[in-house]
Amino acid sequence: MISLHNKRLLLGVSGSIAAYKAAEVVRRFKDAGAEVRVVLTAGGAEFVTPLTFQALSGNPVHSELLDTEAEAAMGHIQLARWADAVIIAPASANCIARLAQGRADDLLSAICLATEAPVAIAPAMNQQMWVKPSTQDNLRQLTQHGVLQFGPAVGEQACGETGPGRMLEAGQIAQCTADMFETGVLAGRSVLITAGPTQEAIDPVRYLSNHSSGKMGYAVAQAAAEAGARVTLISGPTALPIPPRVNRIDVSSAQQMYEAVMQQINDNDIFIAAAAVADYRPAREARQKIKKSKDILTLELQPNPDILAEVAALTDAPICVGFAAETENLERHAREKLQRKKLDMIAANAVGEGRGFGTDDNSLLVLTLDSMQTLSRASKSSLGRQLVRMIAELFDRKRSSAH
Repeated sequence: MISLHNKRLLLGVSGSIAAYKAAEVVRRFKDAGAEVRVVLTAGGAEFVTPLTFQALSGNPVHSELLDTEAEAAMGHIQLARWADAVIIAPASANCIARLAQGRADDLLSAICLATEAPVAIAPAMNQQMWVKPSTQDNLRQLTQHGVLQFGPAVGEQACGETGPGRMLEAGQIAQCTADMFETGVLAGRSVLITAGPTQEAIDPVRYLSNHSSGKMGYAVAQAAAEAGARVTLISGPTALPIPPRVNRIDVSSAQQMYEAVMQQINDNDIFIAAAAVADYRPAREARQKIKKSKDILTLELQPNPDILAEVAALTDAPICVGFAAETENLERHAREKLQRKKLDMIAANAVGEGRGFGTDDNSLLVLTLDSMQTLSRASKSSLGRQLVRMIAELFDRKRSSAH
């Protein structure tokens, strides 16, 4: 079964008679669990109306390069950041030529230039156009630039001719798109991840917690599963669905999370502590609800166990990756945490004022003892995949040096 769970897919539809098949591509993407937005070129709109794609995707269709309804009229930047992948189906000979030339004079080509997400094309054109040296030169150039190619198939074409240039069927495009996310870089590895907030009980109806939604940790868990790892996710209370192929263990408090981690840790190669664990808990939990009064209520707090530090201090510790959510001095605080807890890597992000907690996108500053890299603002699922690739490279380096 094809899975595109939680993927943000931007479908570009260019000017080809095969544009009518793009409607079925949207449906297949949606059925596989993706959120879909459609960019319709002027040529594509000659074959299929925007209303068709709006009805199927559930989102407005985009076609204008300078969108007055977008922030600062920069709709192409917003869409470029939003997408986990850009799929152009159909990709006409003209569309392919524009991409190869690096043009940005329409919305779709501008998005392809601006995005850090992977781009794939599903070519569709007359077989004579397909075999022309200019088209093949353009395709080679796009391949060198990392653009993926789905098809084309060989078969009967709308012009009555038969040969290469027929767009793949919608199910094939959906499968190729799902395969884009299956990297295998952690194949055979076991990864333990914590995510979400913890809840520290004050009395039977109240607790101390924080604003963490768990979205970043769940995105990392999904990315690790797509990378081929066996993934165990220890999650505080969230409303998020379990990512496919991920074993989730539910906990509430920091103490419960600590106990669950220590029970699981020996069976894992990598530990990623993405949870926003409460630093303190009430020293005593009231057995009955504390009644409101006019008196000042004082809570005595005691420290929770430092899960990440204890794992990193184990004799045979796994690769340890921490997260740091900071309101100020991001790099300084993250580097101090990296060194103090003896971590292999830390991913830091700024929180507050619409950043970090609860949002669907973010940016990360990733530090090791000898490197620093900024992952620019993107969807948390995209950041999760980038981070997992970096962790896989770190794991391979450390394993090589140990031998």
